[in-house]
Amino acid sequence: MTDSKKLFINEIFVLTWNLLIAMISYMICRFIYWAENYSSFTNISFDQWTQIIIGGLKFDLSAVLYTNILLIVLLSIPIHTKYKLSALIGKILFLLFNGIGILMNLTDAVYYKFTGRRTTASVFHEFAGEDNLGSIFGVEIIRHWYLVLSAFILLFLLYKLYKAPQYKNCEAVQLKYYYPIRTLLFILIIYLTVNGMRGGFGAAVRPITISNANQYVSKPSEAALVLNTPFSILRTINNKAFVTPSYFTQEEMEQIYTPVHTPNDSLSFRPKNIVVLIIESFGKEYIGSLNKDLEPAYNGYTPFTDSLVSRSLTFRYSYSNGRKSIDGMPSILSSIPMFVEPFFLTDASLNDVSGLAKELSSKGYYSAFFHGAQNGSMGFQAFARSTGFQDYFGRTEYNEDNRFDGDKDFDGTWAIWDEPFLQFYAQKMSEMKEPFITALFTASSHHPFVIPSQYKDTFPEGSLIIHKCIRYTDHALRKFFETASLQEWYKNTLFVLTADHTNLTDHVFYQTDLGKFCVPIILFDPSGETPTGIKDIIAQQTDIMPTLLGLLNYDKPYVAFGCDLLNTPADDLYAVHYNNDIYQYVKQNHLLQFDGEKAIGFYTLSDSILQNNILNQTALQNTMERELKAIIQQYMMRMNENQLTIK
Repeated sequence: MTDSKKLFINEIFVLTWNLLIAMISYMICRFIYWAENYSSFTNISFDQWTQIIIGGLKFDLSAVLYTNILLIVLLSIPIHTKYKLSALIGKILFLLFNGIGILMNLTDAVYYKFTGRRTTASVFHEFAGEDNLGSIFGVEIIRHWYLVLSAFILLFLLYKLYKAPQYKNCEAVQLKYYYPIRTLLFILIIYLTVNGMRGGFGAAVRPITISNANQYVSKPSEAALVLNTPFSILRTINNKAFVTPSYFTQEEMEQIYTPVHTPNDSLSFRPKNIVVLIIESFGKEYIGSLNKDLEPAYNGYTPFTDSLVSRSLTFRYSYSNGRKSIDGMPSILSSIPMFVEPFFLTDASLNDVSGLAKELSSKGYYSAFFHGAQNGSMGFQAFARSTGFQDYFGRTEYNEDNRFDGDKDFDGTWAIWDEPFLQFYAQKMSEMKEPFITALFTASSHHPFVIPSQYKDTFPEGSLIIHKCIRYTDHALRKFFETASLQEWYKNTLFVLTADHTNLTDHVFYQTDLGKFCVPIILFDPSGETPTGIKDIIAQQTDIMPTLLGLLNYDKPYVAFGCDLLNTPADDLYAVHYNNDIYQYVKQNHLLQFDGEKAIGFYTLSDSILQNNILNQTALQNTMERELKAIIQQYMMRMNENQLTIK
């Protein structure tokens, strides 16, 4: 074997070995963490532990790659051997960064008792003003001496097991081959490292966050066993903390606004099925029947959805609570709007969270979430699990179903095409025991805005590149309802169709600060028991959960930042958004814009393109500002104090 080959093999072996040792130390810390908090993690089955370990390896790899990035670069950078990292310096870097990781994990094992979660970067804000931390740590070190001993043992093992590359007798390395090959190898190592940090490969995979841990557990509290503390801190460093403002006293705030709903418990529960269709980028602008009052009016791109509107209950002023897919999920399924940061990209995602699936589980409902992308994509699987969905059906499950064509139906970028996946959805619901609640998130009306080749001549281009995708998805919805209407469960089902957010626009109304939140909220009841028509009221995504629970005569208290649209006076209905650091509050045909301290804009909804700011001209503005402050304070308080459910 040539000296060049020996050197390459030696360097790759050493790098892999050292990272593996660090991974093993993190896994040992995980079991120590579990043992220290054993009473909080009882009744975890062998299968559940298997999932925890599988998920833990993913998060540990990400953390180890982050904390060892300097060592990785120095060990793999293509320079002459005589300039390579010395064995002593390499060992010091390895012990320093991995030692810090071990200490974080073991220290956090103690802190879990007080927080019920892994420590995040918010800890630096929480204790920034404390001057007694030294004495606290001193007492806890004595009290938990066995954790200190565990840390020393693990550090000693890292010291003994660390391997340094062997550069002796490498003078004969042929440099004309060394540098080109070494450069390619360096690029490959960096590529693998970055993807390991992100938690996977491909455009459809978002960098994993702490909320993804919910994908591997049955209870949110168990997510702490999947995570590790270095990862939790690193992935939340740039997150804006949910800061609870002090606009009002607790009593004043509760009098002005509370998200706690206490339904009438004297009505008989109606066990109807629930189907929630979350359509990617399906903005209100594209639906002709919801734009007849615009000038100029137009037919839109959704003939089937228009026909559905004619048989459904819809709302003239209907809004999303965010601008991204990861905002739509909590708003629609758990009645949690997006303020400051997407909810499940923050440490608050480890709170106890309710939702339609979890509330209805107490009534014997089966629940399942469907998304045709790679399982785990966008964090949807993790969020669905954390809010009570019992099963998840994604690309993996679609490929395993012999009735369909598997990855032949993959769009090449994101997910299974909408038409076949919606057919899969309809068929799977026919296999479910009633009553059930299901939700589906489509994918085809998404960048890069392509449709199946067989429809290229069927659905023409529009004025925007997304329009042909909207036409295709509308067609897929038509086929879905045709199939669903033949199923036994159809007549006993309430359907809700909405969008996660808006997308490209070519009408000035939908390009305003308010217009870019306009999405349809369509409630369709095949039994005919629910009123139909376009109601001239305000509606938002967070209203979907309380409205559906109201239609079922649900009788238990729950937390929801929305209203029952069928049982709330029109003047009390509202919508909230967080738009580039500005809160927007819509109520009584007015829009208030508020920067957290003061109102900066006030408009009537008849001012469709928001040209006339009537700030400080009406008493209603003060009332709305007071209510919005109470909503914000309730939201932040409940996020920080884990009060998103009724306990």
